[in-house]
Amino acid sequence: MCRSRSRSRLWSSRLREVQPPPAGAHHGAGVVLLHGISSGSLFLRRLEHALRRAGFATLNLDYQSRKKPLEDLAEDIRPAIAAFAESSCGPTHFVGHSMGGLLVRVYLANHRPARLGRVVMLGTPNNGSEIVDLLKHYPAYRVWFGPAGSQLATLQDTTLTSLPPVDYAVGIIAGCRSLVHPIASRFILPRPNDGRVSVQSCKLAGMADHTIVKASHTALPFNRLAIRQTIAFLEDGRFQDSAAA
Repeated sequence: MCRSRSRSRLWSSRLREVQPPPAGAHHGAGVVLLHGISSGSLFLRRLEHALRRAGFATLNLDYQSRKKPLEDLAEDIRPAIAAFAESSCGPTHFVGHSMGGLLVRVYLANHRPARLGRVVMLGTPNNGSEIVDLLKHYPAYRVWFGPAGSQLATLQDTTLTSLPPVDYAVGIIAGCRSLVHPIASRFILPRPNDGRVSVQSCKLAGMADHTIVKASHTALPFNRLAIRQTIAFLEDGRFQDSAAA
């Protein structure tokens, strides 16, 4: 009885995460949103609301970012994403913040939707972070950030190095402002950077477009320009000119 109620609550929670778009908008296109490590779906709520106003259905997922490696997390999110993609009649886009972008890459390498749309990554350390290089050997870091935390280093493990080249449209948004980590920004990370990830590390071979906004790593999902650029790429496959944005 208790197990049945628990499953019902979990399923109800997942149902609430799926938000339909305004009627007739974007021909049934949906967007899966994946937060970064040690974060949650609430962190992407402002971005989610903007996507819905633009006419997209959304699936803003929570997942155990500090408990498992990326390859296991990809399996955890598979059922919800598969059901979301099947329920929509248009393409399925993906937006990932920070480690969420890496999780998108791992997921698509194994469970690519039949109607895959475009992918936007915000502050994703596609080539790792020098801050993780510095901290990954400390027990406190490993305890807090878990297995996936170590996968964010510049010397990447086989899960990431074995990923196939991207053959889908990827837009990269990088930040270039650090207010919280000025020491790391100045002395540890290559410049420019967002306080946690450098602009250069965000880049990915085969990406369709790349843009930089004046925002810190944690502020990227809340930044108005980053949100507008996310929507622009999902709609047109390219970012707006800085002057037009």
